[in-house]
Amino acid sequence: MTRNSSALAALLLGLTALATPAAIAAEVTLVGVFGDKAAVLAIDGGAPRTVKVGQKLGDLTVIAVEKDRATIEAGGKRRVLVRGQTYSTSASGADRQSVTLSAGAGGHFMVDGQINGGAIRFMVDTGATAIAIPASDANRLRIDYRKGRPGTTQTASGPTAMYVVRLDRVRIGAIELQNIDAIVIEQGLTVALLGNTFLNRMEMRREGQTMTLTRRF
Repeated sequence: MTRNSSALAALLLGLTALATPAAIAAEVTLVGVFGDKAAVLAIDGGAPRTVKVGQKLGDLTVIAVEKDRATIEAGGKRRVLVRGQTYSTSASGADRQSVTLSAGAGGHFMVDGQINGGAIRFMVDTGATAIAIPASDANRLRIDYRKGRPGTTQTASGPTAMYVVRLDRVRIGAIELQNIDAIVIEQGLTVALLGNTFLNRMEMRREGQTMTLTRRF
């Protein structure tokens, strides 16, 4: 092969490589954000890369960025990632968010979480229809619950006023759900209950003194 033909072959090989679509990102981690302009992503374990909103890398596109989270589209699916969270596009289900809890005193599963970004401690209660929040916690978290739909609920101390509210987001470990119904109870409740408006979207597996919650949708 002559020098010219070798150079031509190399050029054609380079053009072919450029024309070949980038491989599907199998794993994406949100390392950080730059305001609402860009996300810092680690793709398939590589070095962090700054990706602007609207920028496309292979099959991966950053859709939006805000505070400590970014919305990405990868493998034809959209996901909201919080800082430090990893999303896998593999079909094995490894992308599903999960958290493992340990039973405390009395066999109750207690877990530290967040409501609208504010810290709160939950007790898992599969018998509770919805997330239930004491009014004291609602006030601390600046939830204007009295604008919610009023009603009455039964507690150990008897009937008490309650209000149905919509929470922007609830987070337990790596699991975050958005726009979830909850109730705020004015009296008779001393700890927030992680009820079925959250748990109904989880697979729950208990093994001895541990419980694993895995997000279904």
